[in-house]
Amino acid sequence: MSNAPVDKGRRRFLTVATGVVGGAGAVAVAVPFIASWNPSARAKNAGAPVEVNIAKAEPGQMIRVKWRGKPVWVVRRTPEMLKELDGIADRLRDPDSQEPQQPSYAANKYRAIKEEFFVAVGICTHLGCSPTYYQSGMGEHVEGVASGFFCPCHGSKFDIAGRVFQSVPAPLNLVVPPHYYVDDNTILVGEEKGQA
Repeated sequence: MSNAPVDKGRRRFLTVATGVVGGAGAVAVAVPFIASWNPSARAKNAGAPVEVNIAKAEPGQMIRVKWRGKPVWVVRRTPEMLKELDGIADRLRDPDSQEPQQPSYAANKYRAIKEEFFVAVGICTHLGCSPTYYQSGMGEHVEGVASGFFCPCHGSKFDIAGRVFQSVPAPLNLVVPPHYYVDDNTILVGEEKGQA
């Protein structure tokens, strides 16, 4: 060992410098690690709201879009389809939409904001199959009903407002996702008006 005196200033400098370099290294490792906890851009897009252009939708036409990996239907109902909703309430399991299968603004006879357009997640509430849309011809599955949705997997039947008929396997009405009208030609599915 040397008998030279200890340079305390140099020792203090080396201690501080080592601490700073170690701290910078810890931050350099922590930042990417913590960033990996955030959802990927693909995951963010999968849950993002979807715009649906309804400007060219013909009466009776159904537009299909994908939201959160699920099919969403937008049906432009005809006046005849809307009239049909009046006479079948006694044959439905939940005609007044008491079960929480829709936002409060869609808990009405039409299950919609604007009665002309019906927006629903296209998945049967029984086992998750995708029902078939009948613009006409639903009468072969439900007497006296011209239009609606029929699930061929197990025979569940829904009217043109997505309300489930009695005595079928599906326990609930079709789900109405949160949505609102951006303008007269565009619906934003997946977000309620006023959400940020």
